[in-house]
Amino acid sequence: MQRTIHILGIPMDLGQCRRGVDTGPSAARYAHLQARLERLGHAVHDEGNVPAPNPEEHGVGSATQRQSAVAAVCQAIYDTARPWLEAGEFTIFLGGDHSISIGSIAAAARPGPVGVIWVDAHGDFNTPATSPSGNIHGMPVAALIGEGPQALVNVGAPGAKLKSSEIVQIGVRDLDAAERERLIRSGIHVFTMRHVDELGMAVIARQALDHLRHLPRLHVSLDMDSLDPAEAPGVGTPVPGGLTYREAHLLMEILGDSGQVASLDIVEINPILDDMNKTAELAVELAASLLGQRIL
Repeated sequence: MQRTIHILGIPMDLGQCRRGVDTGPSAARYAHLQARLERLGHAVHDEGNVPAPNPEEHGVGSATQRQSAVAAVCQAIYDTARPWLEAGEFTIFLGGDHSISIGSIAAAARPGPVGVIWVDAHGDFNTPATSPSGNIHGMPVAALIGEGPQALVNVGAPGAKLKSSEIVQIGVRDLDAAERERLIRSGIHVFTMRHVDELGMAVIARQALDHLRHLPRLHVSLDMDSLDPAEAPGVGTPVPGGLTYREAHLLMEILGDSGQVASLDIVEINPILDDMNKTAELAVELAASLLGQRIL
């Protein structure tokens, strides 16, 4: 299916302490994201970047200042992308760390209810009270269901953007202790790597779609650390035992076949830690699989 696709870069690494993910959008563009999607027949518009301050700039030193800065960038994401999503045009959000999803999913939820498939090694379900590190990129799922700092919760519009029942997580294998307890109680549907091992990705992808079948649209939030570090070495928080190359492609292919996906995050590419842009190139391949690339 031919689509109009907007690409929006968010070169932000304020959500965590390891520098480099702010260059993730450039790495994905260098890996020919636009050309790859145009070869599939899509009309692709690269809309440039949302401005984001870097941690060395004045005023983003303390935790509260970082929350305010992340919220401001996420509000800019929301304001920029909302018209495209309201028009039914596919949007790809290039991070940056995973805190950008507070803005991208707020925009995706603006036209009406949306299901979220969160592909990540981590639960990203902390609040400042439970996070050992205080890093905001570990908090976006909590913020999106209305829990955590009000500056983050109220991006786009006051209050929660999602219900727990509208979220499926895939690939989880690294949770903080308090976060784990919160996630168990939350009602979020979580497929850990044990589920992937036991059931296989085809079953998990179809169960995820079935769980969200009552929703008109889906947003896929792809953290590249969901893949095994052997496949995607250029990430800031690598965790062994992740998705294989084919498991990740199969997930994207099945989600693409559903016709429900309306928007995509690609986050946590850190070219400083990468091997010859391998992680960004894989991210581009996965986006192509989601948007129609097939073997036959």
